[in-house]
Amino acid sequence: MKSYRKELTLNIQGRRAFVNITPKVEAALDESGIHEGICLVNAMHITASVFINDDECGLHADFENWLEKLAPHEPVSSYKHNGYEDNADAHLKRQIMGREVVVAVTEGRLDFGPWEQIFYGEFDGNRAKRVLVKIIGE
Repeated sequence: MKSYRKELTLNIQGRRAFVNITPKVEAALDESGIHEGICLVNAMHITASVFINDDECGLHADFENWLEKLAPHEPVSSYKHNGYEDNADAHLKRQIMGREVVVAVTEGRLDFGPWEQIFYGEFDGNRAKRVLVKIIGE
């Protein structure tokens, strides 16, 4: 059994964004040489998320609106976390959208269902953030 690890670095301009990282994960899978196994992809920051869904801009706008209703950024004074930061909402949004995904690897490819893609969700951007890709298999 082989194991492969790669860190992706993303620098999102702006506070929030959804970025399709599927091509970067596929490139890591190609580099790994693994043909059968599993691929874990996780955000390495507590104000970011990795999730699987459709790459459709209307859906992403719906996510943004829904998350902002559930955990509005302002007023920041409404959060106990915000002693010196203004990112309590980002922690809550991450909790809702999730930390990681695991995708089966079959015949050297990510074994997705229809329309599935891997996304990085940024909720407190404007600085470099990391995503871990860990692939295990043969």
